[in-house]
Amino acid sequence: MTHSYATHLSCPKCKNTYSINDKTQLCSCGSPLLVRYDLAKAKSKVSKESLNGRESSLWRYHEFLPVLQKENVVSLGEGFTPITSLNRLGSRSSLPSLFLKDEGLVPSGSFKARGAAVGISKAKELGVTELAMPTNGNAGAAWSLYAAKAGIKAHIVMPVEAPEITRKEVLISGGRLYLINGLISDAGKAVAAFVQEHDCYDASTLKEPYRIEGKKTMGYEIAEQFNWSLPDVILYPTGGGVGLIGIYKAFRELQELGWLENDKLPRLVAVQSEGCAPIVKAHEAGESSSVFWEDSQTKAFGINVPKALGDFLVLEAIAKTNGTAIAVSEADIEIYQRKVAQEEGQFICPEGAATIAAATKLRESNWISHDEQVLCLNTGMGIKYPETVLSKTIPTLEKGERIKEEYH
Repeated sequence: MTHSYATHLSCPKCKNTYSINDKTQLCSCGSPLLVRYDLAKAKSKVSKESLNGRESSLWRYHEFLPVLQKENVVSLGEGFTPITSLNRLGSRSSLPSLFLKDEGLVPSGSFKARGAAVGISKAKELGVTELAMPTNGNAGAAWSLYAAKAGIKAHIVMPVEAPEITRKEVLISGGRLYLINGLISDAGKAVAAFVQEHDCYDASTLKEPYRIEGKKTMGYEIAEQFNWSLPDVILYPTGGGVGLIGIYKAFRELQELGWLENDKLPRLVAVQSEGCAPIVKAHEAGESSSVFWEDSQTKAFGINVPKALGDFLVLEAIAKTNGTAIAVSEADIEIYQRKVAQEEGQFICPEGAATIAAATKLRESNWISHDEQVLCLNTGMGIKYPETVLSKTIPTLEKGERIKEEYH
């Protein structure tokens, strides 16, 4: 049985191709590379029914992942996260079919585990022994943990303002952690210099082709969990944009395989903060790439990316699905993080809260209609961002003192 139908890497810009067996980073033209598969052959050998009984992890789709030999798979059981209905919140927002896919319920507590699992597995297969990457926190934490399991040395550079728990995940797993007084773009410059000086594998976002393959499994799962009939709208918190690019790539592959009930794809929505919205600005201007966003700031730290290497792929996915890009306020991120916890019992991350705020905003403008199925992606656990929860005065009882009904 073929473990993977991956055949080669290709450039979405100049169409150059590369071997999947080499440590290739970017195309010679500077563009990120994408993994391609022999889907015609796979279609005759693999059916969606063959998924029945497989493990409940992203590796259930191994034929459409780039790891050629099963023994190279590095896994902590990541993937196949639940989709829940947000009934109370949805009904209040005139969105009766509002759903949330909770990516906080994976190893390391964020969707970054998907990219790390596949990226590290392929790095192992390619013989990588040392890697480096910039991160806003969660990706570095995930890659450091998976690298530890694979026996690969990891150098992680993150801004000093990155969530503290992500630092500890790197440190506890033995990663070499460096903090930089700046943004992820500044961390990227430090990594680029280190990679050049030390001949180290560059695991920066989209500078290796395999992280996106892990992220795309969200798309495969969404299709399977919706019984191969996709929702009308999918909202994704967009920083580097790899998740949105990956979901779109997954849907296109599923179309080629003939697994979807119809060819109509969901309208994809890139959600950003008003404090850092380069994709939104580019989309509204009809541009095919974004401009560096100066002085970017947002409490949704994972989407604080002033310029994404794959911005042109994000904008293409939005355009090809008749989607959009929208920025929400910092106040709304805070409000909807609290609303989801209080009305639905889920403590989601600020980035996930941004998608709920965006869905509500798009419903108010009638861009989303009342009868449409809407799926929001929560990309991490809220407990990884304790500083985003406003402190309150908590009453302290003396021994034997009665609880008073009044609270705050």
